[in-house]
Amino acid sequence: MPGKVFFSVTMSLDGFMAPEDVPVEVVFSSAGRDDPRARRWMAQWSELQAWMFPLRWFRENLGLGDGGEEGPDNDLARATYERTGASVMGRRMFDAGELAWPEEAPFHTPVFVLTHTGRDPWERPGGTTFHFVTDGIESALLRAREAAGDRDVRIAGGAETIQQYLDSGLIDEFSITLAPVLLGTGIRLFDHVDPDRLTLTQSRTDGSARVTHLTYTVRKR
Repeated sequence: MPGKVFFSVTMSLDGFMAPEDVPVEVVFSSAGRDDPRARRWMAQWSELQAWMFPLRWFRENLGLGDGGEEGPDNDLARATYERTGASVMGRRMFDAGELAWPEEAPFHTPVFVLTHTGRDPWERPGGTTFHFVTDGIESALLRAREAAGDRDVRIAGGAETIQQYLDSGLIDEFSITLAPVLLGTGIRLFDHVDPDRLTLTQSRTDGSARVTHLTYTVRKR
């Protein structure tokens, strides 16, 4: 089939791709502003993702106005977006995004949401339509490949969804943006992945003043 299956995430120096697990309704609800767990989660997440906020592409994609920084980080972020023809995500990530994303969700392609509960497709302004898949990761990937055409499929997250695709040997490539942040605790990217089933080859390294981008190809042992 044309196109690759990949994921791209930011990771702290001590190996976490997200802060400690906190219910999405706590983090993203109005009540969460007064909850210390939510404030801590948001502060840590903001520190982890801080490299993206000044980027020209990030500001354009979220409709935050003109301007912003260009350079290697911006080029990589834009290239990741442009190569993606469809995305797959877990229900928890969707639930958080439904509360946090602007009306024009930042994907602009079909998104396939893994869930146990069916729901009609949800179309948003700007070209994003969420489709809800109840029959597993392979079914979601097949539908995403068909929607992506000759572009790539991104496994958007969260960690559990990425781990399932990695452990099933369905990932071709991934990129980790290593941020100079220590979280101490949180959600690890490679928990529950069987290391005896995968072989990784580092294919690219890109650096900037803020972060280091590491790209790996993946094959089954």
